[in-house]
Amino acid sequence: MPTFAYKARNADGGVVTGTLVADTSSAAARQLSERTLLPVEVEEVRAAARSVFTGRTQRVSAAKIGVVYEQLADLLAAGVPVLRAISVLSKQSTSPALAQVLREVHDDVAGGDTFADALEKHPYAFPALHVSMIRAGEKGGFLEDVLQRAAHFVARQDELRNKFIGSMIYPCILLLVGLAAVIFVMSFVVPRIRSLLEQQPSLPLPTRMLFGVSDALSHHYLTIIGVVIVAVIAAVMFVQSAAGKLMLARLQLRMVGFGPIYTMVAICRFCRIFGTLLANGIPILQALRIAKDSTGNPILSETIEQAAEAVSAGESLAGPLGRSRLFPPAIVDMLAVAEESNTLEKVLVQIADTQEARTARKIDLFVRLLEPLMLLVMGGMVLFIAISLLLPILKMSSGGLG
Repeated sequence: MPTFAYKARNADGGVVTGTLVADTSSAAARQLSERTLLPVEVEEVRAAARSVFTGRTQRVSAAKIGVVYEQLADLLAAGVPVLRAISVLSKQSTSPALAQVLREVHDDVAGGDTFADALEKHPYAFPALHVSMIRAGEKGGFLEDVLQRAAHFVARQDELRNKFIGSMIYPCILLLVGLAAVIFVMSFVVPRIRSLLEQQPSLPLPTRMLFGVSDALSHHYLTIIGVVIVAVIAAVMFVQSAAGKLMLARLQLRMVGFGPIYTMVAICRFCRIFGTLLANGIPILQALRIAKDSTGNPILSETIEQAAEAVSAGESLAGPLGRSRLFPPAIVDMLAVAEESNTLEKVLVQIADTQEARTARKIDLFVRLLEPLMLLVMGGMVLFIAISLLLPILKMSSGGLG
């Protein structure tokens, strides 16, 4: 059902603006008349937030979503109802796409959906992790705290993303220039000196490999481009399948260097949400099943679900989490002590605070190591080309001297 933006006058002659949902513009005008409003302008809101190709809601930047969370938390803390707060944010938004999404969220909540369910209908604006956190806040009665935490989380992610992009601009430029130089050398320079080098009875293996790559770039570049495009499309389709999602989840947890960082970030999110739920009086089994989705990884979520089943059978929480080998032993030991001392909710939040600070330092170090790594890769390619060309030249020189 389309949304219409209207301008009308009330009984006192004042101008009233807003949006409403109706089948046609005539129906929208009748709704205004029923509200004792005189329609001045009624026009359908253009689907500025819709993708031309998919028809779905376009992606909204994470920074704008973080601002929405923060403003919404402030309005709710001030006692403003959820519907009124969403309406205010939709009207003051400077982004047409975000304004359209917020209007649709407002209409869904007004129609009886929960706030989390309304957000879940817009995955290109609100990620599944945010929706699960907000759903936990709705069920636990601490929505304002969750929104503030989500805003901080988004801001931190945006800060890390900007820092990563800023630190990678220089090495990426060098890498692109190096790749362009390598392609030029392989496509134009190597073929011109190849006839001279092939006069030798036998060429070194690196030189033969270099000539093979040069032939591929010079004569089969269209085939290479086609193969790359097909491979990318196939990879995207595979990742979207059930088996691909499971493989990606395993890769995220086990990738060298990145895996431990990703795992700790997910565990910190789970500990914070789980601890907040327990502190607000949510039973441990229900809290576990709500907080498990906050990890953002299906393997971790399944591990926590198995731990919930073990707890329901009378086992401790630390036992199944430790057997999974996904939770570090130090965290498992802290959880075991917290269970014995009945301070689980406090210890969970403390774990999140301390581990997030350590993980942030690891992320900074990881980003710093990427720059020399890319430079090393580029230098390795240049070194391989140089050695491949110099080996037969040195062999010719030594043969001439002999």
